[in-house]
Amino acid sequence: MIPMTVEYLKKASRRSTDDASDIRATVQDILNRIEAGGDEAAKRYATEFDRYDGNIVLVRDEIEAAAEQVPQKLKDDIRFAWDNVRRFAEAQKETIRDMQIEISPGLIAGQKAIPCQAAGCYAPGGRYSHIASALMTVTTAKVAGCGHIAACSPPRPGIGVAPAIVYTADLCGADTILALGGVQGIAAMAFGLFGLPKADILVGPGNQFVAEAKRILFGRVGIDMFAGPTDSLILADKTADPHLVAWDLVGQAEHGYNSPVWLATTHRPLAEAVLELVPRCIETLPDLNRKSAADAWRDMAEVMVAPDRETLAQVADDYAPEHLHVQAADLDWFLGRLQCYGSLFLGEETTVAFGDKSSGPNHVLPTSGAARYTGGLSVHKYMKLVTWQRATRDGAKPIAEATARISRLEGMEGHARTADIRLEKYFPDETFDLSASG
Repeated sequence: MIPMTVEYLKKASRRSTDDASDIRATVQDILNRIEAGGDEAAKRYATEFDRYDGNIVLVRDEIEAAAEQVPQKLKDDIRFAWDNVRRFAEAQKETIRDMQIEISPGLIAGQKAIPCQAAGCYAPGGRYSHIASALMTVTTAKVAGCGHIAACSPPRPGIGVAPAIVYTADLCGADTILALGGVQGIAAMAFGLFGLPKADILVGPGNQFVAEAKRILFGRVGIDMFAGPTDSLILADKTADPHLVAWDLVGQAEHGYNSPVWLATTHRPLAEAVLELVPRCIETLPDLNRKSAADAWRDMAEVMVAPDRETLAQVADDYAPEHLHVQAADLDWFLGRLQCYGSLFLGEETTVAFGDKSSGPNHVLPTSGAARYTGGLSVHKYMKLVTWQRATRDGAKPIAEATARISRLEGMEGHARTADIRLEKYFPDETFDLSASG
């Protein structure tokens, strides 16, 4: 709960979910038709929605032709970002290892980290060509050790998938690249169309139709998370540069009209300066970006003044933002105190755009307050932590006794007898009191 001591200088007039239409029935119908009709149904939707009638599965010649269209400097930048993402993912993977422990004499249990066999990675390609989404999703799946990785991105009429996305997906290790957008792309990966194995997990951001398709399919397949519009919160004190703060807010507002951006500061003059600067910054953007950022700032943005840094932290924990950027003194205090965020950016020397594009930590993050209970996409999302156990006969003895009595107390006689018969077999000369009362 936001403390009463917080003063709003600007309050959002609407929420990111206010205009959410009921698209579930539409998406469910498309999924049903594609599942029943297979490849041909998916192709029909590609023609209808994407106005595309080229190859769905890109062949090597098409992949190489796309790479030739990407300028060398951009290739170098993509490789730089890929190396950062890959190295961070490899370090994350090292934090989970197979292990075993002797819980009691003769009883050994352990865990194994096993990657999913098939991953489906979606990279948006509508208004913006999300090169970084291909980087973040395909690279982490590859590092995790997934057996087959499909990358899927919407084609553009007469062009196909953006060449830079094709180049990136191939560089990062995609085994198959699909020219499919929206629900039909998600369906193709989930249902194993066009020769793909059925995906065990679907990851990557997308529009509301993509998000709803993943929501419907969750359970049949794993997903990274339920995603809403991107959001960002900046915490700042008197040491912050208002020009940097303003641009950091604008940079995230350009995602779309329903992308919230928030500022909470202990310094009223900073808040007032940012309120004055943001509209000026927005006016300098290209037309399409300017419209998105202006709408988001007008309707979704909030600016707050708080009495102290502890209150700033309380605001952050309540909002649980996807991106949390601290531009204040004593960054270590904030690192230790803050609890709810998708990804944390400490100091003015970093910015959310760095994380979005190239710094290494993944940019597929929880939105709409979901950072209260989950983190973002990581190499771990593609890995199953499974357990195993084995026992000697002597080691099984106390386990069987406890299991029999607990099972009978619960009324589960069948469970109890699976323990009884082992005691009878292994220790025929002994007598055990296995009643619920002990």
